[in-house]
Amino acid sequence: MAELIAASGISKAFPGVRALDQVDFVLKPGEVHALVGENGAGKSTLIKILMGVYRRDSGSLAVKGRDIHDFSPQAAQASGMAAVYQDISLARTLTVGENFFLGHMPTGRWGTIDWTAAYDRCGALLKELGLDDIDPRAPLNSLSVAKQEMVAIAKPVFENADILVFDEPTALLANEETEILFSIIRRLRSEGKGIIYISHRLEEIFAICDSVTVLKDGCHVRTMPVADTNPDDLVRLMVGRSMEDMYTIKRSPPGEVALKVDGLTREPRFRDISFDVRHGEIFGLFGLVGSGRTEIMRAIFGADPIDRGEIHLDGKPVRFTHPSQAIAAGIGFMSEDRKNQSIALPLSVRTNINLAHYPAISPFGVIDRTAERDAARTYVDRLAIKTPSDAVAIRNLSGGNQQKVVLGKNLAAKSRILVCDEPTIGVDVGAKSEIYKIFEKLTEGGVAILMVSSYLPEIMGLADRILVIYEGRPMAIVDHADFDEEKLVRLASGLQA
Repeated sequence: MAELIAASGISKAFPGVRALDQVDFVLKPGEVHALVGENGAGKSTLIKILMGVYRRDSGSLAVKGRDIHDFSPQAAQASGMAAVYQDISLARTLTVGENFFLGHMPTGRWGTIDWTAAYDRCGALLKELGLDDIDPRAPLNSLSVAKQEMVAIAKPVFENADILVFDEPTALLANEETEILFSIIRRLRSEGKGIIYISHRLEEIFAICDSVTVLKDGCHVRTMPVADTNPDDLVRLMVGRSMEDMYTIKRSPPGEVALKVDGLTREPRFRDISFDVRHGEIFGLFGLVGSGRTEIMRAIFGADPIDRGEIHLDGKPVRFTHPSQAIAAGIGFMSEDRKNQSIALPLSVRTNINLAHYPAISPFGVIDRTAERDAARTYVDRLAIKTPSDAVAIRNLSGGNQQKVVLGKNLAAKSRILVCDEPTIGVDVGAKSEIYKIFEKLTEGGVAILMVSSYLPEIMGLADRILVIYEGRPMAIVDHADFDEEKLVRLASGLQA
């Protein structure tokens, strides 16, 4: 059978940037083909050209043996192509079933929507895929972000697409959900479908992919069978350095207790959560998706109410009913949902850095523009944020640089305690390393970091101690010297280590 996708010499330039330069890419039937590279390597641009979102400047493209000259998203969909992007592109206010049938709802005899048929067919597929805990009648926005991601993954299977793109599909998935995804991908591969798989988690490339293409600075570096390479070689090809010590930082001697949580409870999300975080320490929270980790972070920050329990900052009791109170007390927050909760996409880098800083630089309600510019330039330079100007809209930055802006926003607000929920989600290996070094410098300066991460190598490499959560209750606090992957997974699954 002809190749599903054959792209040759693809080039694309934007004002001042050559995003792709003579890139070749081939996808075969029954193949899971990984596409890897740092943010800015050209992965997203190539995918958008293949999906008809961008027009290439030069090069040839054939889909299922048919030469493509002008392509559009509608034409890509008609050709059996579908993409599950990192930013979930579904209608969040509609039900799961409505999202599945969007644009082609089944109708009855009189032309009215047959809701029973829609929900029954949607439910049958979800059950077939091992997602029977998702109610097809539930509004999408009532589900966790992870469940929304699983709906986004199931939709192109429902639509019977035979060329699928998965862009960072496991970023918010727990181990169990990741295995469901992998079983779906294996099924698609056995049916002769072609899958393009993008992930910064290199172990996934070796778990599920057959071949891998490496891009760097918009150029095609190498395509090879996954069996012929290893993680360290891939990192060298992507960023020009070894993976060794990727998740290791220099540890600072911890100081006095900065944050103490005692018996924190919000039924039914979590109960009796107790721990302390010291100045200069990274304290990790680990648990499966849905274990209550995010809810604990939000409660500490004043974004969600608590039923009972106490919070102390530097030995003094506090009770926040609004995030603004936590910010004023020196607590910063990095949400797992960066684009909806941590940044304002249409606004500039300068404005985003100053979002939590404006009360301090706005005497009598008038913004001090000099202080605003100075803060933005300080943190663009200090955090090495790659942007042509601090006046550029933040939506134009890579995920890693957006996350650095979120860090800058918290530092501009003089945060001494940083609450980080999945701080490197959707961030490439190079930017991850830079963020880890920023954390290292922050702890050297006495900042206390409370961090959630679903990625064990990351949290084991960075944290001094880890509190493991299972179904909203604490299982154990594990010291760095006792970190063991199997032990942590057992605790997160409700089993004793």
